[in-house]
Amino acid sequence: MDIDPADLLRQRGIQVTAQRLAVFRAVAVQPHITADAVAEAVRLEIGAISLQSVYDALSVLVAEGLIRRIQTAGSPARFENRVGDNHHHLICRICGRTVDVDCAVGFAPCLTAVDGKGYEIDEAEVVYWGRCPDCVVQAAVSSPSEPSPHRPRERRKTPRMDGPTIASSDREEGPAD
Repeated sequence: MDIDPADLLRQRGIQVTAQRLAVFRAVAVQPHITADAVAEAVRLEIGAISLQSVYDALSVLVAEGLIRRIQTAGSPARFENRVGDNHHHLICRICGRTVDVDCAVGFAPCLTAVDGKGYEIDEAEVVYWGRCPDCVVQAAVSSPSEPSPHRPRERRKTPRMDGPTIASSDREEGPAD
């Protein structure tokens, strides 16, 4: 039995508004949706709403654990209503398509870092990057003599030399080029 979204908000102590309900429904209908796309969907449903109001509603829903915010490097934040389980994501490097995949098999994703640097770790995320089936097919049918927008970006083969060198054990975050 599905719980009415308004009842779900009330159970969490969240004031029920047309905007929050519309935002919640937009995320439920289209998993991995961006805030801009949420705003478009909400405008189609209830009319005018500012992007700031959409961000405010998303923030409340994320804080209460009703939706999940996914932030991957180089991409806008995306939102989904699949919460409360340990699932991961597959993301196409070409078109950005994002899909859910159940927890990794084999060794469990580690929540105990070799050196936690004093952090209280409560979550580990796994993101698989590659090409979706549609982009693989598109690349296969593209003529090699013509440039294709569906070719994967080239990975840097040599390390960057334009900044201070940081030992890998000291690196806390940053893009993986």
